[in-house]
Amino acid sequence: MQTIKTSLLREGMITAAPVMTKKGLLVVDEDITLTNASIARIAFYDINRVEIHDYTEPEENEDESTSEPTYSQRITSSPEFGQFQEDYTRAVNDLKNIISFILNDNNMPEESKICQTIRPLLKEADSSIEMFDFLHNMRMNNDSIYAHSINVALISNMLGKWLKLSEADLNTLTAASLLHDIGKTKIPSEILDKPDRYTDEEFALVRKHPTFGYEILLPFEQLDPRIKNAALMHHERCDGKGYPQGLKHCEMDDFSQIIAIADVYDAMTAARSYRSPLCPFQVIADFELEGLQKYNPRYILTFLERIAYTYQNNRVLLTDGRSANIIMLNRQFLSRPIVGIKGGTIDLSKTPDLRIQSLL
Repeated sequence: MQTIKTSLLREGMITAAPVMTKKGLLVVDEDITLTNASIARIAFYDINRVEIHDYTEPEENEDESTSEPTYSQRITSSPEFGQFQEDYTRAVNDLKNIISFILNDNNMPEESKICQTIRPLLKEADSSIEMFDFLHNMRMNNDSIYAHSINVALISNMLGKWLKLSEADLNTLTAASLLHDIGKTKIPSEILDKPDRYTDEEFALVRKHPTFGYEILLPFEQLDPRIKNAALMHHERCDGKGYPQGLKHCEMDDFSQIIAIADVYDAMTAARSYRSPLCPFQVIADFELEGLQKYNPRYILTFLERIAYTYQNNRVLLTDGRSANIIMLNRQFLSRPIVGIKGGTIDLSKTPDLRIQSLL
């Protein structure tokens, strides 16, 4: 048995003792083979050292040494991702402290201090491609408030840049994203994080979190009204079928419309107890199906096109088991590009029974 730093953990290592938080929460049990996901979970809880069984680096066989690393392996093995992982954990803790300060001290930090939470993360990603690569490999499914809000803020900030918002508006949008789910703090964690289907009563309570958030933020007169509106309106939809007020397009705050897109994208690409994270192209397909009715067309079309172009030339796995390369995007069907396979190409817009299943 040996004790090593969390930063030195590798896939394939086996825990020699339960990995616990400072408050006694079990993160990973004893005798569990570590994966990149479980290592990210350990780092998320700011656990510095882990006991593992004696570990020897596996010998490479000929097939392994010549095989191309997967999408996830390429990202998580980079030193840049390691630094992002550390700063992400710090950002989550900083956001917890800020929200605790608001709730317990009845005081609101300056907008710049709220935004500072994710400044290091924004600087570390050289491009939107790298940012989405990092986020797709930083998935913990047990925190529906703080990690989710960090993700939504990063995605909203990128969308705001694509929409060419001013620096001042970007800062306000970022602060609004970080606080958009503050109302969830009023919902008991055993309900909020329940792995099973909600009862009707529980679902009704969870749907009140936008109202709770607005009520928390309303007394702070110095706060930009768009930040308060984001807490209240991020589940509204342009077709009037959102909640809590059933607002329509012209009644919704612009920042709320941007955050609504980032909020749904993050939820769909995150792991859930009942499913694995969805591939970005599956999410794009879902947005294409009804997105123009539910979301501001200018915002959703900009977002989907940029996301799709992020993965131009990427290797993907098709639903029939074949691997392919994305050759050309189809602007009419962004989820169904032209892909190259061994021996030819396939236009996925003309093959309804075949689609992209995952990134490789």
